[in-house]
Amino acid sequence: MSAQTNFYNRFSFLYPLVDIFLKPQKKKFFNEINQLPYGNLLEIGVGNGSHFYLYHNHNITGIEISSSMLNMAKKNSTGAMQLFEMNGEHLKFADNSFDYVVLSHVIAVADQPEKLLSQCHNVLKPNGKLLILNHFTPNNWLKYLDRIFNIGANLFHLKSLFYMEDIKGMDQFTLEKEIALKPLSYFKILIFTKS
Repeated sequence: MSAQTNFYNRFSFLYPLVDIFLKPQKKKFFNEINQLPYGNLLEIGVGNGSHFYLYHNHNITGIEISSSMLNMAKKNSTGAMQLFEMNGEHLKFADNSFDYVVLSHVIAVADQPEKLLSQCHNVLKPNGKLLILNHFTPNNWLKYLDRIFNIGANLFHLKSLFYMEDIKGMDQFTLEKEIALKPLSYFKILIFTKS
C-alpha cells in the first residue's frame, strides 16, 4: 500500500470538514458538467462521494485510491453508479471508454500528474473532454501564502505551489474553456478536449 493511500485512509474521517470548504466550487463545477450531453463519465478520486447528488446527466463510474474513502462513497452512491478501488495513475479501463473524465481537486495531489494525464488521455474517446477543478497559484498576493504552505504540503500529499504550465502532458489536450472562480481566482475550472 502506498504512502498516499495510507494517508487518505487515515484522513478519511476529517474529509467532511474539507467538503464544507470545497462545496461552493464543486457546485459551480458540476453545473458545468451537467450542461454537457449525456455520456459515460469517469471521476478519478471520488473521495467520500458526498457530491454524488450533484450529478444529473451522465452514466457515472468512479474510482478512489483509499478503501476507507471508497466505503463512504458507496454509502453516498446513487442510481447505477459503479465504484472501484483504483489508482488514477494505473487505470484498468479499455482505451476510448469514456466521453468525460473528471478530476476534482485531484491533480495537485497526484504523485505523478503527468502519468495521470496520460491515463486520462488513453481512456477518453476521440474528442472526449477532461474536466478539472483545482487550485492554481495565482499571480496575486496568494502566491506568497502558497509558497509558505508549500513547505509542509508534502505531509498532506499535495502541492500547494501549483502551476498548470509546469505539468508535462497537457499538450495532449486542447483547452476549450477556463473559468476563474471568485474570490481571488484561486480555484479554476478547466475544460479540455482530447487532441
